[in-house]
Amino acid sequence: MVQNRNKLLDLFVGNLSNAVLHTVMERSSSDEELRKYYGKEVLNSMEIAKNYREKINPIGTALPKNDGENVRRKVIERVKNGLNTRIAEGYENIKLELVEEVTDKILADLRVVSQSSST
Repeated sequence: MVQNRNKLLDLFVGNLSNAVLHTVMERSSSDEELRKYYGKEVLNSMEIAKNYREKINPIGTALPKNDGENVRRKVIERVKNGLNTRIAEGYENIKLELVEEVTDKILADLRVVSQSSST
């Protein structure tokens, strides 16, 4: 059971990271077509992440504190790495300062962390 849970957590972190990354890209872009594309990516990744979230722990309660902190740390790390890669490829105006704010909001919305521990 623990292996399945760890696998679900990894898949959840991956989809959540993709959603956060595309949210930051969407907010950073001035091109309306790109914003629409990033918005669609966010919706798709969030739906998949929600499904994994429901399989990990009852949706009405926050994850155990240790799990929540690990998920937050991994998501922020993956998103920052992904954005830095894009910056190195020539993307401009990416707002790295949004990463933690967006991550905390999404984690609170999905009840991965309680509202008070996300700030």
